[in-house]
Amino acid sequence: MSDNSSMTTEKELKNKVNEYRTEISHSEHGLKSAFRELRLHRTNVDELKEKRDELNKKVRQLVGKAREEKKLRDAANEKISDLKTARDTIRKEQDHVTSDISQMKTKRDEFNKLSKGSVESLSKAYAAELDKFLNGDIPLEHEIDIFDRLTQLQNRLEAASSADAVHKNILQAYDSSKGVYDAGGDIGSQIHTLADESQKHHLAMIDLYNEIDGYRKEADKYHSQIIDTYKVQAPIREKIDPLKEKISQLRDELSVYLDKLNDIQLEKNDVKEEEKHNVAKEKFEKTGKMSLDDLRILMEKGDLKL
Repeated sequence: MSDNSSMTTEKELKNKVNEYRTEISHSEHGLKSAFRELRLHRTNVDELKEKRDELNKKVRQLVGKAREEKKLRDAANEKISDLKTARDTIRKEQDHVTSDISQMKTKRDEFNKLSKGSVESLSKAYAAELDKFLNGDIPLEHEIDIFDRLTQLQNRLEAASSADAVHKNILQAYDSSKGVYDAGGDIGSQIHTLADESQKHHLAMIDLYNEIDGYRKEADKYHSQIIDTYKVQAPIREKIDPLKEKISQLRDELSVYLDKLNDIQLEKNDVKEEEKHNVAKEKFEKTGKMSLDDLRILMEKGDLKL
């Protein structure tokens, strides 16, 4: 709506003023409506942000707990790794002891196979044969047989003694390796306990991350709603500045017409005052009478002085 400077009649001016006021009222209503919509959306956004931020706060807290569980799990796994290394070393020692014992058992079994008897029984048999050989009154051919048996018994007795000696070494090896085997069993028990502890922390960490994932998805949902709300707000915000500018321009243009109406009203008032002045002056000149309003007018015009 533009200013029409050629418009001069009071009726035209009043119509124009009414048009401007109607358009200003309409624009102001649109502006108020836009602000009202924004306030509603802003309230909704604030609620969504509060829910989203609360969920993100929970996520941060749970992430800290999950990292602590991971730290504890990794510490247990590191101890397990160290224990496995120690266990491997012990197993090598056990394998070495087992190999030595196995070799000694093989040698003992070979001696036992040769001896075919214990040291005690072979010693008695040897002593009996030796007594026959030394003290018995036997033919020469029998002495040769006894001497052969003594030689065989001596070889068997030496084999039995060797078998006993090897067996003694085996027992000593078992005794000396007992600590190695006990250590291996103790390490195995520690590894089992630590494995349970590691699994416990791992499962706790997984549960926490599942919970975190749920909270994050919910927070993302609220964030998406916030973005959607901002998208809805954007065209509303775009209306505000043009409406403000339009209202300001309409008011400026309205003031021009109001000034013109005011000028017309002043002119009309001047005409009325002049008519009143003429009537009062004529009345006073003819009758010498006047009202208080007549007195005011005549004094303002300078026709009367106190």
